[in-house]
Amino acid sequence: MAKVSKNARVGQRAANAGSGRDFVKVVKSVKDEATGKYTYKQVMIHKDKVKDFFAKK
Repeated sequence: MAKVSKNARVGQRAANAGSGRDFVKVVKSVKDEATGKYTYKQVMIHKDKVKDFFAKK
């Protein structure tokens, strides 16, 4: 079995640029108006949309 050069692997990573590494897990605490307790909303979103997620209520 032949070895694969590191340069060949770099080319593969460039081809997979839109993969799951662009997504992050964010956790937002939300206060319930009726009881006053906090719940946590966990979402996997694209890293470019993180600020929008935290900006909206």
